[in-house]
Amino acid sequence: MILFGADRVSEFAQAFSGRVALVTAPSGRTRDNRATIDVLKDCCDLVLLLAPEHGVRGDKAAGALFSDSMDQESGLPVRSLYTKDSKRLTAETLTKFDTLVYDIADVGCRYYTFLTTLRYCVEDCARAGKKLVVLDRPNPLGERVAGGLLREETASFVGGYPMPVCYGLTCGELAGMMNAELGAGCDLTIVPCAGLTREMTFRDWGLPWVMPSLGIPRYETALLYPGTCLIEGTNCSEGRGTADPFAIIGAPFIRAEDFARAFNGLGCPGVLATPVYFTPTASKHQGTLCGGVHLHIVEEGALEPVALGMRLLDLLRRMYPADFRFLDPVRPDGKPFLSLLAGHRELEDPHWELETILNRYARESAAFRERKKPYELYTRSL
Repeated sequence: MILFGADRVSEFAQAFSGRVALVTAPSGRTRDNRATIDVLKDCCDLVLLLAPEHGVRGDKAAGALFSDSMDQESGLPVRSLYTKDSKRLTAETLTKFDTLVYDIADVGCRYYTFLTTLRYCVEDCARAGKKLVVLDRPNPLGERVAGGLLREETASFVGGYPMPVCYGLTCGELAGMMNAELGAGCDLTIVPCAGLTREMTFRDWGLPWVMPSLGIPRYETALLYPGTCLIEGTNCSEGRGTADPFAIIGAPFIRAEDFARAFNGLGCPGVLATPVYFTPTASKHQGTLCGGVHLHIVEEGALEPVALGMRLLDLLRRMYPADFRFLDPVRPDGKPFLSLLAGHRELEDPHWELETILNRYARESAAFRERKKPYELYTRSL
């Protein structure tokens, strides 16, 4: 049986000293489904909640900025870490606590903004001389590593550390890696999971899937997300506003049958597509009929999600050269959102070569597997 760090708070009671703040989300729960907020209220002086993207209770839309508030359930003040002015811990916020606790589940994918928030916690606590305690959680994708390293020129809140798209570490292991590689010198304590081995994925936890955000409703969504999230940087729908986000992909200019036939002809391992027509109820193409594909995972172990996403981009540009495009840049530096997600600017060249990029991804993923080994807390059972 796997125990999360949140299940082991009593074993590490000495770590929660002084005034305690907690950065968390709806996924911050124990194995028996108790909120970490309630666990800490019972064992230490919890005085403050810090809210990442989506909010402490998950009541904020993806990408929606929000201000400080009070948490009605716990009666605790909430400081926003997702405002227009700052996504870091401000100097004033840092005066409010002695120990910061981090407990958020993610999806094992670089795009998730919780990981950049984790980096900021490491850096900001180190700068202010505050203690940081990470309640560790398993990576639902296990030790899967895929994709190329983030380039510094495309660093952003959806890519806040030089690692591949899938990085094969728990949040605690990643915090340790960040602390060491950045030379932060943070007073970091990791409360480890119990019963966890490296090869375990969500299917081995024996627990229901708790959504890290509403856009990832199922484990199967998390498996596809490292690849199909790239579609978010284009004028095609990534399935938001449908019953199966990141598994349904399409646009008004796509004829579903043709596109599904062409996609299946690529022979992407572990996945097949059926044609689908859909009208998103939110986000891109809201209220407009789209054609596209519904992706189905048929062999989880064979799935290569990042390569799948890149092949989708390549197929779309080849089949629909007059209609398919990247979304316009939203930053003053002119970098498209797709480049921020991909972690490099090669896709801005209209003549980019798919296999060249995938070969580079494979080399960089292999190098990262070696680079992360000193920070691994759990061993393989095989």
